[in-house]
Amino acid sequence: MRAAVVVFPGTWSDSDTVWALEKCGIEADKIWHRASDLTGYDLVVLPGGFSYGDYLRCGSIARFSPVMKAVRAHAENGGLLIGICNGFQILCEAGILPGVLMRNSSLQFRCKDTYLVSETFDSAFTSGLDKNRTYQIPMSHGEGRYVASSADLEMLEQNGQIAFRYASQSGLVGPETNPNGSVANIAGVFNSQKNVLGMMPHPERACEMLLGSEDGNRIWESVLSQS
Repeated sequence: MRAAVVVFPGTWSDSDTVWALEKCGIEADKIWHRASDLTGYDLVVLPGGFSYGDYLRCGSIARFSPVMKAVRAHAENGGLLIGICNGFQILCEAGILPGVLMRNSSLQFRCKDTYLVSETFDSAFTSGLDKNRTYQIPMSHGEGRYVASSADLEMLEQNGQIAFRYASQSGLVGPETNPNGSVANIAGVFNSQKNVLGMMPHPERACEMLLGSEDGNRIWESVLSQS
């Protein structure tokens, strides 16, 4: 499996992402945002960072980068696509995923471990996950509060498009386990075909026990098992 890790001006998690992917056996290349062709890649990753300095709104300028035409085509052709943190923001700004990411309810930047639960297992990203456990994956953002219209939220719930929710270590989902005020504790969502995933926590930061967790690897291993 080959992955393209897209680099925008201001991206900083590209090397971490390449490291995590290759650790799990996925060949990864960094692709500059001016590229116009992603042919030959099975997986495209929009990693975390501060694309274009997060001017205007997070991801609102990156959505116009030349590479985004190829990113959209890749997804529309059924290719796997994941946006992490700033990448999630870009996918929402581009209309590839529903909803938007707003300032944290605390109005503060938060960098901490979170625990995630998944309730959707019919996607390449989550088919290998265990519904009976939580996954320790850190978050690092100031604008990570997921907001969606009532119609979009109903669609996400009914179609099983909610990929992850913030939870306690034991799996409790509720206001007390919500680190940023996201609606319904949502930490990640799919598109309707479930080949596109956006998530705010950073799986590439949970790839070594030296970092406190290897739980992020479960997502990449799940993807690899589909190849």
